Amino acid sequence: MSEAANSIWVLVGIAHRTILGTVLIYMLEIVLLSSLLLVAQPSADEQQFINLKNKLEKSGFQVLIHLPPRRGAYGLLEERSKKIWINPVVFDLQIATQTLIHESVHAAQVCAGKGKIKTLGLNIQPINYARPFFLRYTDIHRQDLEREAYAVQTQPNNFELAINLLQEYCK
Repeated sequence: MSEAANSIWVLVGIAHRTILGTVLIYMLEIVLLSSLLLVAQPSADEQQFINLKNKLEKSGFQVLIHLPPRRGAYGLLEERSKKIWINPVVFDLQIATQTLIHESVHAAQVCAGKGKIKTLGLNIQPINYARPFFLRYTDIHRQDLEREAYAVQTQPNNFELAINLLQEYCK
């Protein structure tokens, strides 16, 4: 083989490796970018939290990610100011969406009572393990309010129920 032909084959080999390398680098960049986008996407639970928070805010409630004024509370709604506190620890405990769903029911109760919290008359019951959480209240009215909130919170379709209650009562 002549020296010119040999040089051409060397150049073709370099070009082939360069093109192949460029394609591989491009494919690697796509895989890395896709992975970063997947990591950056909120989980379904996080997305529900965001959607519910937005719905509450559109309904006139202020959602604060701060320690509630009542010690030991995971969430708290103050009906007069329409403020909802969500304790930051619920994110570590992975119950943030559950907590916000519970407080959303109380928000719907405030809307139904035109600023004064009242029961909604829901025809669902909380699961048995939730009973101690609302039965600890000595005030029967408070028990009924909490029973409804725990009833919604413990349903398989709790997010949809909470959104529907806000749509129905917080117009």
